[in-house]
Order: sequence, then structure tokens, then C-alpha cells
Amino acid sequence: MLVDSNVLLDVLEPDTAWYEWSAERLVQCATYGRLVINHVVFAEVSVGFSSIETLDKKLPRSLYERAPLPWEAAFLAGKAYVEYRRAGGVRRSPLPDFYIGAHAAVTGMSLLTRDAARYRTYFPTVELIAPDV
Repeated sequence: MLVDSNVLLDVLEPDTAWYEWSAERLVQCATYGRLVINHVVFAEVSVGFSSIETLDKKLPRSLYERAPLPWEAAFLAGKAYVEYRRAGGVRRSPLPDFYIGAHAAVTGMSLLTRDAARYRTYFPTVELIAPDV
């Protein structure tokens, strides 16, 4: 199960409106399999931390497997982003979301996220665990 940064940020900052939903899903997903993050997720989450050591303690390797982004996923992310832009998508939309979706698509992982709309559109083969909003 690849975990999107928005879910991790929800539980690392417990005052968020999504804390309960995200925490419950992380526990459920960890019960049935492994939780995976990649470099992109790690980078997005790192913004709120002053040191890598502090972040490593919050995202322990014993709980979050760290997987590299496959080259095929980088290629797919670029293609999906071009499709998004051609469809009128705004440039400020972050390319990192496309890397995360492509990583899940290429490796056959499910994706735990709160931002399902873009993933459903550009990575329709990825099984999403997302709120029914």
C-alpha cells in the first residue's frame, strides 16, 4: 500500500480535520499489508521538519517501507502530466502527485490518499483507498 503524503500529514499534525479518518485507514492498511512511501512522499512530508532525524523518527522504517520510484513510473508520470495539461490542467498542479500515482500504477500497489479525483482520472488501474467525499 503506497501512502500519499496528505494522509501522513494528517496524522503528523493531529489538529487536522482528517486526523481520525487517516489514522484509522493507516492502522487498517498496516494490519493487512505493508505501508510504503517513496522519495516524493518523504520530500513532501519533510517540509514541516527541521531535521531528517526527526522525520525518520516520525516515519520509522519498521512501519514505513521506503521504495524507490521505478524509472517506468517516472516515464508514466510525465505522460500523465502532459495529458493533464492538454486537458486544461493548471500548471501549478504539482507534478509530485503524478509520480505517486504512476508509482502505484507501475508496481501494482494500492494507494491510500485523500485526493482521489486526479488519481482516478489519470491512473484508473490503481485501487484507491479514499474518503467518499
